[in-house]
Amino acid sequence: MTAGERRVKKLAKSTSVPMMPVRPGKTYPLSPLDHMMAAHTVHLVFYYRAAAAMEGTVLKESLSEVLTHYPAMAGRLGSGEDGNWVVRCNDAGVRVVDAKAEVTLDRWLETATAEEEMDLAHWEPMGDDTSIWSPFYIQITEFEDKGYAIGLSFPHMHADPTCAIFFIKAWGDAHRRACILNPPFFHPPGLRSSRPVPNPSSPFLSLKSLSSSSSSSPMSSATFVFSDSSLKSLISDHQSSSCPEATPFSILAALFWSRIAGGTGSRALTVGTDFRKRMHAPLPHGFYGNAIHFSAVTAELGGGVGSVAERIRGHVEGMEEEEYWSAIEWVEERKTAEGTYLPAFTMYGPELTCVNLEHVSAYGAVFEKGDGGRAAHVTCRFGGVVGEGVVVVMPAPEEGMGRTVSVTLPEDLTVRICRDEVISRYEPLVMFEG
Repeated sequence: MTAGERRVKKLAKSTSVPMMPVRPGKTYPLSPLDHMMAAHTVHLVFYYRAAAAMEGTVLKESLSEVLTHYPAMAGRLGSGEDGNWVVRCNDAGVRVVDAKAEVTLDRWLETATAEEEMDLAHWEPMGDDTSIWSPFYIQITEFEDKGYAIGLSFPHMHADPTCAIFFIKAWGDAHRRACILNPPFFHPPGLRSSRPVPNPSSPFLSLKSLSSSSSSSPMSSATFVFSDSSLKSLISDHQSSSCPEATPFSILAALFWSRIAGGTGSRALTVGTDFRKRMHAPLPHGFYGNAIHFSAVTAELGGGVGSVAERIRGHVEGMEEEEYWSAIEWVEERKTAEGTYLPAFTMYGPELTCVNLEHVSAYGAVFEKGDGGRAAHVTCRFGGVVGEGVVVVMPAPEEGMGRTVSVTLPEDLTVRICRDEVISRYEPLVMFEG
């Protein structure tokens, strides 16, 4: 597709700054886990149907209001005394792109490819001068029927999807003049080990295997939306004595893992789990930064989807806080003699990675009062995916057990999975293929 054929026209770029200035000299150091995610970016797109309250100029006004609560988002990256990244909270603001789509929202949802969808989430990689580079880009796109898409792109080392979704939710709260229910919590020391010497008995996980480099063929994406009834049918078909308590995440992870890997034999899957609420002293929902734990689970794929799902469920539910601290300590050890973190490595890949985001209701980001203010669809994708790819499980627009599964896989594999007869049996709506 040539630039002249694109249905999204980017019209203008501006900067939104916090309504109230931060105190001079304020900085925010990135945590060990933040530094570990430097090889990736996050791209979120929220779709909303036509509403008077969603006019672009008014959205920018409420954006400035909510940025007052998020000084780190409006800052600029710089180097601290130890050579590691810090955010200089200088109210420089976030870049905002205004755009129009030459199509209605419904037609877009029916016909847009994955490549086109990323036209709704403007992104500019970091340049040589970080003092002028905005880590956060927000694109507000108006469709022909006055529907809107809000695209948010940012470096993963700044925040994870949970953090970003709560920012969009806070923006919606501010836009409706409502109380921000989950305000941001800035405390990077909360995820720094307090133990003077790493615990040698801590589970080491499999992070060393993740650090290996991996060549990758061209990647493509697709989205599968499973209804409440189709997911219940999937669970029912595979629920047995070997899988009595399947969860939506475990059954979908098992289904896609089995179909992507193909064949039988013992295989390994990397699982990404948000641990904010899994700590002995839970972190607030609004904890700013990264709180995703990557771990490896092995399963015999020949045992069937139900058996694999039970293996995944047991692995996720059996993780203990010590494992999270072990991973944090391991990252803290990866420093030079001067105390600078070593270069980050790929987390999404080389092995197939399945990320559980079903705990965050992206559809709670409401910009208009009443039922009509909920998003029509939400997409989450990661940049920098290599190797076997990534599968993301998150809630679907339909309430209940419905789930959205977004995949980023090698191109030929994406084509095959979109036409897989076992997955198709449960009649998911396939969107944004290619």
